[in-house]
Amino acid sequence: MSIKTELAAMSYCNYCPGYCCYRLDGSVLLIDGDDINRLARHFSITDGEARKRFMENRFTFKVKDDGSCIFQATDRMIKRCTIHVARPMQCRMFPYNNSCPYLEREDLLAAIQPRLETSLKNHWLKNSTSESS
Repeated sequence: MSIKTELAAMSYCNYCPGYCCYRLDGSVLLIDGDDINRLARHFSITDGEARKRFMENRFTFKVKDDGSCIFQATDRMIKRCTIHVARPMQCRMFPYNNSCPYLEREDLLAAIQPRLETSLKNHWLKNSTSESS
C-alpha cells in the first residue's frame, strides 16, 4: 500500500463511526496478555480485575446487546473508542494495511449500519427525555 493510500485510509478511520467495533457472526476480537495489561494500566487496576470486568471469555471482550464493543461510546458519531490509547493490538492494526472492508462490502455495512443508528438514536432519545423531565 502506498503512503498516500495508507494516509487516506487512516484519515477515513478518524471520521468513521466505528464499524469495526461491532461483532459479526464468526468474528472475534482476539485479546492477549499484553492487551489485558495495557487495559489494566489504563484503568489503574490489576490484570485479574480487568479480566473480570471486561472479558467475555479468555480471549475476547464482552459486547453490548447490539454487538458493539463495551468501550464504544454512544454519545458521538466519531472517535467513539473510550479506550483508544489502551486499545488492543488487533484494533490498532485494523485494517491490516488493506482498505476498509466496511467501505467495500455492502453486506458488512448492511449488517452493522442499522445497529449503529439504533444505538445512537436510543442514546439521544434517552438523553432528550431525561433533559425534558
